[in-house]
Amino acid sequence: MITRREILLGTAGVAAVAAAGIAALKWQGGEATAATDGHFEVTKTPEEWRKILTPEQYAVLREEDTERAWTSPLNKEKRAGTFVCAGCDLPLFRSETKFESGTGWPSFYAPIEGAVETSQDWSFGLLRDEVHCRRCGGHLGHVFNDGPKPTGLRYCMNGVAMKFVPA
Repeated sequence: MITRREILLGTAGVAAVAAAGIAALKWQGGEATAATDGHFEVTKTPEEWRKILTPEQYAVLREEDTERAWTSPLNKEKRAGTFVCAGCDLPLFRSETKFESGTGWPSFYAPIEGAVETSQDWSFGLLRDEVHCRRCGGHLGHVFNDGPKPTGLRYCMNGVAMKFVPA
């Protein structure tokens, strides 16, 4: 018969192994930010980024922060146009791919071809697909498999990471 103590110790052991595995996977993922890994077309020092970005943009694009839900004016943007990276002006999403996801962040079912890249994100102890700008590496948000047709994807983006350019 298994005692309560054995169950608790076993559960703690499994949790410790899982946490160590997540930490190892995150470390193997490189944890280098776009500002430091140098494989992007647009690179700047943290000081240079701070000169051209607002504090909120810097926190999201360069430090992988997340803006508060329902705070972005881009949530209500309905005009024809293009959503571009706030860091380097690369066109990321066309307005016709935007949809109301009910999440509080601007959502799209597809990026412009070749505009974004994804990487694994193990923050909060779960695996998510992080989306970043292909040109400057700025963190944009995450992509999930619960979007509408035709792709079934939901690119859940931080509005502060983008600017809207009307058509």
